[in-house]
Amino acid sequence: MPAEPPIDTPRTLFEAYELLAAGPTRPIAGATDVMVQITGELGPIPERLLDLSRIGELKGIDLTGDGLLVGAATTYTDMRRSALCREHLPALVAAAATIGAAQIQNRGTLGGNIANASPAGDTLPVLLAADAVILVGGQRGEREVSAGEFFTGYRQTALAPDELILQVRFPLPVGRQMRFRKVGTRRAQAISKVVLALAWRDLGPRGWADVRVALGSVAPTPIRASGSESVLEGARPTPQVADRAAETLAGELSPIDDVRSTADYRRAVAARVLHRLLRDAGGW
Repeated sequence: MPAEPPIDTPRTLFEAYELLAAGPTRPIAGATDVMVQITGELGPIPERLLDLSRIGELKGIDLTGDGLLVGAATTYTDMRRSALCREHLPALVAAAATIGAAQIQNRGTLGGNIANASPAGDTLPVLLAADAVILVGGQRGEREVSAGEFFTGYRQTALAPDELILQVRFPLPVGRQMRFRKVGTRRAQAISKVVLALAWRDLGPRGWADVRVALGSVAPTPIRASGSESVLEGARPTPQVADRAAETLAGELSPIDDVRSTADYRRAVAARVLHRLLRDAGGW
């Protein structure tokens, strides 16, 4: 039978910080992962839960001079429906659309996907490719952590036990483009075998700049593929460049064999996904 840990439901960040500091407690918003965990089938059962779903400060999507701001408790459905996300960060919308089914998207949140820190988290490569910044806070104050420094190990993050994820800032440099692709066993309700986000700025004859190749499900954490980025930086997405970038990517990945896929499959598919995205970007 599922466990029934006691649940606290604060209505303000101040209350949430107090309860979190008193710990131990597990913050939840949509609770899509905890609903599995409390069955005892996936990790230890939380002693206590901290329901953040009624804190309005953690929700919403806004456009500011610093970029696109997405609250930690913003759901995947909210992101899919957001005109701001569709206009300025369609790759995030595409990633949100691949997660679970409608029921999961209605409850699951961006902050939950980040805090869960699964290497298969579908939105996480988008954060890396976008150079996103994660705002966290607690009784000791607030601080910013870059997405590249946030994921410290398998399901481990830079988040302290007394901190919450508050929002994510996605910078919007002029001319940046991004593509996203997920490969799973099915088209829906599938954990990713490979998930990839590609970002760049097109400088015309000078080639691409600020190239980011970010992946999930191929390492203990979401990663950036620096070798492939180097191949693409300053180049154009020609067939020859795409071949070289894909070959480089396959060579720099060290995935594992598990119940969803083999390491060889992941390397091959990641290379092909990158090649396809480059082909689409180059229009050939």
